[in-house]
Amino acid sequence: MKVLHLDTNHPLLLEQFAQLGFENHEDYTSTKEAIEKTIDQYDGIIIRSRFTIDQQFLDKATNLKFIGRVGAGLENIDTQYAKEKGIFLASAPEGNRNAVGEHTLGMLLSLLNKLAKANREVKKGKWDREGNRGVELDGKTVGIIGYGNMGKAFAKKLKGFDVEVICYDIVGGVGDENARQVGIMEFQQKSDVVSLHVPQTELTIGMITSEFINGFHKPFWLLNTARGKCVVTKDLVTALKSGKILGAGLDVLEYEKKSFENMFIQKPKAFKYLRKAKNVILTPHVAGWTVESNEKLAQTIVNKVKARFC
Repeated sequence: MKVLHLDTNHPLLLEQFAQLGFENHEDYTSTKEAIEKTIDQYDGIIIRSRFTIDQQFLDKATNLKFIGRVGAGLENIDTQYAKEKGIFLASAPEGNRNAVGEHTLGMLLSLLNKLAKANREVKKGKWDREGNRGVELDGKTVGIIGYGNMGKAFAKKLKGFDVEVICYDIVGGVGDENARQVGIMEFQQKSDVVSLHVPQTELTIGMITSEFINGFHKPFWLLNTARGKCVVTKDLVTALKSGKILGAGLDVLEYEKKSFENMFIQKPKAFKYLRKAKNVILTPHVAGWTVESNEKLAQTIVNKVKARFC
């Protein structure tokens, strides 16, 4: 099979596909329109987030048998149309779920113990012990929204703490030994920490609003290592100012584009607040972006394609 690689990934993808007898082609710079002119020559494509695989693209990909998405989400692919055409979709949430679980836990502990704030102050010569008094995770209830690969990985990391872990998901029966599945009313009543681990869908875009936040019975910490568009940022800022949300750890932002750096040019008002807030930790969409996950993501795609076609 001829495979077109549209994004750079770990070299094992090219190496192991070649060992399987696949013919690898690489094109990391051509426009989508240019690629559409030759896509009918390929049996498979490997992509991360370079552009959207929509109906027009799929109609031109007349010989396409599989799409390998080196990452967890499939929001940049018209999955329904691809399935109608019999195209095999391979994503790799198994490859970076551990990285996401570790990153989420790191953000939570940093928030509770004001590590980022204390670090900045000490480096500037300020020694304020009382102003950096932390809060213990012990005895808290951690609520996870979305209990798939990423949610389960985070829950597993919490096993060493004396916390209650609950989860909410639109799919029933997903709870396990690490998290008890509950309804939304109990979730909003008990949670001290809320961590998002949902895919980006029509149901999840804009799900964290003022109305949703105000439904919680007590102030809570918010973590988002899922997708930025799931949180309405201006409503998050309102909740941070009022104390309804005690602090936030955000690896993803509503303003992200295909080129994430553009958000620093736009500088939305709410984003300016987040950048200055002492109780907010921001990271550049790297929760699943580790040395180890880079290899595991690629290996997961190879394994899935090999199992299906070899």
